[in-house]
Amino acid sequence: MKNRLIAGPLAAISGLLVAIGPQTMFKICDPSHHSVSNCFWTGQALIGVGSVLATLGVIYIFIASQQTRAGLSLAIASDAVLAFLIANVLIGMDSNPMMACRTTTLPILNIISVLTFVFAIGNTIYLAAKGRVVPANEAADSL
Repeated sequence: MKNRLIAGPLAAISGLLVAIGPQTMFKICDPSHHSVSNCFWTGQALIGVGSVLATLGVIYIFIASQQTRAGLSLAIASDAVLAFLIANVLIGMDSNPMMACRTTTLPILNIISVLTFVFAIGNTIYLAAKGRVVPANEAADSL
């Protein structure tokens, strides 16, 4: 029960930070009237990725099965990798290192993505070890 009440809200909060953070708290660059920069499109893509991450976190709270929660943890880890890749490789940010998206938004997104990934993988390993199935030969010996 405690695992659901810790991992689920953490994933949901992480998803909300990824989705609305670049739009509000650690803002990306404002699009100019003549062109839209990479960081604008990164922010738009992260709204979707963060929404999925937050939804997975909320679903995680209500699932009792350890195997299903382990699968959700893997999905959360994959979503964290996607958020990292969108911000750094797939779309990226502005090329100017002095822009707000490079100095503030990108480092915060990287920290959130990496911490979410590490926590989700750790949670998957924890759930796998906790719900380990007894090998068939040991089960036969116990009869």
